[in-house]
Amino acid sequence: MMRRTITTLAMAMLMAGMMQAVSHLRPSGYPLITIDPYMSGWSLTDRLYDSNVKHWTEKDRPLLGIITVDGVDYQFMGLDNPATQVVAPNGVAMPWPCRYVTEQPGGQWQQPDYDDSAWKQGKGAFATGYDSFQGTRWTSDHVWLRRTVLLDDITGKRVTLGYSHDDDAIIWINGVKVVDTGHAWRTHQRIELTGEALAALHPGENVIAATCWNRDGGGVIDVSLELQEASVQSQRLVAAQYEVDVQATQTHYRFACGPVLLDFSFVAPMLMDDLDLLSRPVNYLTYQVQSRDGVEHDVTVRVLASDAWATDVVGQPVVREVMQHDGLTMARVGTTTQNILGKKGDDVRIDWGYFYLAAASQQAKASVENDKLAMTHRMGRVRKAEGMMMVAYDDIYSVQYFGTNLRPYWNRDGRHTIEGQLQLALQQYPVLRKRCDQFDADLMAQATQVGGREYAELCALAYRQAISAHKLVESPSGEPLWLSKENFSNGSIGTVDITYPSSTMFLLYNPRLVEGMMNHIFDYSEHRGWTKPFPAHDVGTYPLANGQTYGEDMPVEEAGNMLILTAALAVVERNADYAARHWDVLTTWAEYLSQFGLDPANQLCTDDFAGHLAHNTNLSIKAILGIYGYGYLAQQLGKNDVASRYQQMAREMATEWERMANDGDHYRLTFDRPGTWSQKYNLVWDRVLGWNIFDPLIAQTEVRYYLTKQNPYGLPLDSRENYMKIDWLVWAASLATERADFESLIHGLYRQVNETRSRVPLCDLVRTTNADKCGMQARSVVGAFWLPLLQNHLQK
Repeated sequence: MMRRTITTLAMAMLMAGMMQAVSHLRPSGYPLITIDPYMSGWSLTDRLYDSNVKHWTEKDRPLLGIITVDGVDYQFMGLDNPATQVVAPNGVAMPWPCRYVTEQPGGQWQQPDYDDSAWKQGKGAFATGYDSFQGTRWTSDHVWLRRTVLLDDITGKRVTLGYSHDDDAIIWINGVKVVDTGHAWRTHQRIELTGEALAALHPGENVIAATCWNRDGGGVIDVSLELQEASVQSQRLVAAQYEVDVQATQTHYRFACGPVLLDFSFVAPMLMDDLDLLSRPVNYLTYQVQSRDGVEHDVTVRVLASDAWATDVVGQPVVREVMQHDGLTMARVGTTTQNILGKKGDDVRIDWGYFYLAAASQQAKASVENDKLAMTHRMGRVRKAEGMMMVAYDDIYSVQYFGTNLRPYWNRDGRHTIEGQLQLALQQYPVLRKRCDQFDADLMAQATQVGGREYAELCALAYRQAISAHKLVESPSGEPLWLSKENFSNGSIGTVDITYPSSTMFLLYNPRLVEGMMNHIFDYSEHRGWTKPFPAHDVGTYPLANGQTYGEDMPVEEAGNMLILTAALAVVERNADYAARHWDVLTTWAEYLSQFGLDPANQLCTDDFAGHLAHNTNLSIKAILGIYGYGYLAQQLGKNDVASRYQQMAREMATEWERMANDGDHYRLTFDRPGTWSQKYNLVWDRVLGWNIFDPLIAQTEVRYYLTKQNPYGLPLDSRENYMKIDWLVWAASLATERADFESLIHGLYRQVNETRSRVPLCDLVRTTNADKCGMQARSVVGAFWLPLLQNHLQK
């Protein structure tokens, strides 16, 4: 058992040569700017200059980096994108005029010369269930529309069609079919027009014709058009990147730029022992240049940021400003409309508040260059020098909570300013950089000690993703709310079964954040109208937390989650004070599980993508542990009769579970299906919390079986499909008592991340046969990677 402090261990491993300074993992996506679910920037290529910086939704968030050495420009970050002219804005930016019908039209209605004078006049986009789109509420199954677009001469320009659709859409440009989606639904898609479609465009009136069939649920059809100057060969040279290193709070790059070296780092001081710091919406861009030939060189470093950082979609009108404030030089951009908290959903980016690029005024100068914010640091003639810039976002209001708009936690009392936060960030930078360096080294050392080098590198990659998929605010009653966004899924806010896996990270670093992950669910049941005998799935769609919006309940799932996590919080904090404040509703949930938990009915669990499942053995484990957790809490509160009853009930259920689920050399997926299997990831809490109500041979049997079922890129979730949930894989691997077995199970996940063709932030549902993503990326569930570290901590 490890007894030394993390810091001592890190130093010992460094001196012993056991720890490499650089991570060897090639991530599927490199975290760069990580603040919250809206303020997000990633590199999805191995070299920083091979693509634009992207939001986690894979939309461009251009950030351009240029270093000038002795008059020669070297580009080290992003692409030099030509200015975009939006000639036909989409329905998010503004409503647009069109002609439309909802019954099948006759004739060649797609052709530009078709007579549509009998069609209705209206406004696009057409949408239902998509709040961000302006235009016409779409209530029919089908719609046919024609949008006229005026063009000047487009010779030498790139033309891009933008579109959103739910469900089946077909789109024509002047009679040429350019899109046929089939049965699918995606928003903010873009395709460059080439060949016949491009040739069909001409000066004057052009017609975009489209039809869409909304099969069920929400629906949308939207079309837009934009122009860019054709790419011109840049006169800049490209820096030579030869190292990239992803650590927990920082991503480091190294470039050769002619006669100098450039070290450029993205630093996110996400240190969870200080909630004001954690919520501060500021990241650092730090850099150091060093002569390669020992002589001085004239050096200038410039960073330019696109308007896209403050808009949801291309074409939204913005205002740019340059400001000076108390030793700071700043450039900011924001939309002209400032529709605060005006949108909700998943594939949505913030378009209220302001994006900032800032630095110390004695070091750099802010400006606006065409459609970009710019920060320029003229270092002069140097052999070695360093500098720092900051990016920040002031969202003004972050979340609506049951009708009340809440400010970000750092400004919860409304008396602080973003300029003040930037000033604090500037003053505290030297200390925070050292703290980040130390934290990164400590995490790598401890995780290597607990689970091996590959496990440690996965933790380093997951750290910022797990945190930045949350937003920290304070409730009207003064409690912290640490609200997740269910990214790349349905956009739910405060989802209980997203809290469940990610909680292990926050239990380890700051249990108060775990309270913040549950406060809204307790509040909903106790004061806000949720009356069912089990917890809600969520409290809304981000950023509007006004009540559950997910279409179906997960009764056993969410009741088990909340009871287990409340008990885990008591174990970590060594008291049950938090549980005492919510005892009545905990009792209701425990009673529900005592009646319906052992053999769950046909219902969804957290793995809802796999469909409904009756007699789910893994879900049954969760219910049994939830019941025992309630008994444990009763014991801590001196309610001995209640404790005895529920703990005995759970032990009897665990014995019955073993009899019902046993399938010889493993345990079944469902009680009634012999020959099936599944990862029993919920079982880990029995070991982590030291309850030991299940026979330990069950876990040993399962691990032996898992080792026989691995594919090249990991262990499938169960016998139904070949996909893997990466959070549950780490928990299933944690059932192993032998280090070699744990590392064997982790190795497939490491290979998947390292070799996948799906270049996105960590995706938690992936194919074990070819490493491709199935969906659900950039989510907080990767906080589940910290379960082995939490177990190690609790066993000290």
